[in-house]
Amino acid sequence: MSAAPIPLCVDLDGTLIRSDLLFESALSLLRRNPFYLFAFVLWLAGGRARLKREIALRAEVDPAVLPYDERVIAWLREQQGQRPQVLCTASDATLAEGVAAHLGLFDTVLASDGRRNLAGGEKGTALRERYGERGFDYAGNEFRDLKIWQHARRAVVVNGGRGLARAAGECCEVERVFERSGGGLRAWLKALRLHQWLKNLLVFLPLLASHRVLEPTAALHSVLAFLAFGLCASGVYLLNDLLDLDADRRHARKRLRPFAAGTLPLASGLLLAPLLAVAGLALAFAVSPPFAGVLAGYYALTLAYSLQLKRIVMLDVVVLAALYTVRIIGGAVVIGGGLSFWLLAFSMFLFLSLAMLKRYTELQGLVDSGRAGASGRGYAVDDIALIQSLGGASGYMSVLVLALYINSTASEALYRHPQVLWLLCPLLLYWISRVWLIAHRGLMHDDPVVFALVDRVSRVVLALCAIAVAGAI
Repeated sequence: MSAAPIPLCVDLDGTLIRSDLLFESALSLLRRNPFYLFAFVLWLAGGRARLKREIALRAEVDPAVLPYDERVIAWLREQQGQRPQVLCTASDATLAEGVAAHLGLFDTVLASDGRRNLAGGEKGTALRERYGERGFDYAGNEFRDLKIWQHARRAVVVNGGRGLARAAGECCEVERVFERSGGGLRAWLKALRLHQWLKNLLVFLPLLASHRVLEPTAALHSVLAFLAFGLCASGVYLLNDLLDLDADRRHARKRLRPFAAGTLPLASGLLLAPLLAVAGLALAFAVSPPFAGVLAGYYALTLAYSLQLKRIVMLDVVVLAALYTVRIIGGAVVIGGGLSFWLLAFSMFLFLSLAMLKRYTELQGLVDSGRAGASGRGYAVDDIALIQSLGGASGYMSVLVLALYINSTASEALYRHPQVLWLLCPLLLYWISRVWLIAHRGLMHDDPVVFALVDRVSRVVLALCAIAVAGAI
């Protein structure tokens, strides 16, 4: 009589999926209501197993969009039928069973149950009691799994690095190693969205508009303000990506973002996001306490946008326009300059148009993919004509504000030849019309503000505007 086949026990977090279901489910709850954070503390007082169960009972995690390690999935499909396959995880059984049902690869699920936290040594004990000493093979991804491999027949090391593979080999025979993939500096640079720092160039606008570029102190303070805004913005981008995991994974391009794709650990993002914000605020306070107040307001508004405001139709685009304008306000405050009514009015209308353009582009993508609405947003594809008309009108209103400024006494106080500034109006009318035409044709694939800074024609228009301003001085 032949011996029963040795079961293959597979870890879930970091092994089967490039993520952690505890963090996935917790972030899902925080996205719904940030005050769940206080409930987490109370549940944790009852132990990690209870915390996982309480979160799992309330969270909405779709197994279909989780970032699976396709190499492991393909290998498990090859193994299916040759030996029993067991999903063995420290995640709560409520979530683990959903994953197992979706994949259809596992005969048994062993998981935390609200009383017992099936992690590390506890998992090793459970497997030894169920299958006997050296009576199972185990696939894991971290050094904590060494406590399990000490009792396993063979080890399968996934995304653990060479050091973990060597350590596993000292515990038992290593059957297979799946090398670590993804992550690294490039993934972090992508997650921090350093290219979005281009938006922070707006802090230099008051310096340029007040003709104080050659003042060393004012110029230095503007540079430091640029860096402070960048640090805070990157912190919010990380948090935004962590809270938008489900929606991003359903998006054609956003699913490739590092956290959504599972190339960066969620825990690291949760740690780095507040550290970046604190660093930015500390730098701002060192430069100017009033500027630190502006930056704190910017961070609070950005945080509110990420948590809730971006899901409120029309308010989201007004907030986006305000966030661009706050950068200009910060640039004025950091150099000790006054706030120009004309500059603020112009920027609010212009950036409202660009915020509308961003939403229009997203809705256009939904039309192309045959979907009726944006995930996590309040817009439907039927709104696209309204968004287009409001966005175009707002852009032209910014040109009207500019024309009124040129004809006012305020321009005469700063420019010797203010009539030359009239050249800005046709240039801006052309540029606004062009970007909306590009979006209408489905060719706008970037954030409109970033597009304006990298598009060749936009750079030519910007250069012509600079020449016109120089001629007016």
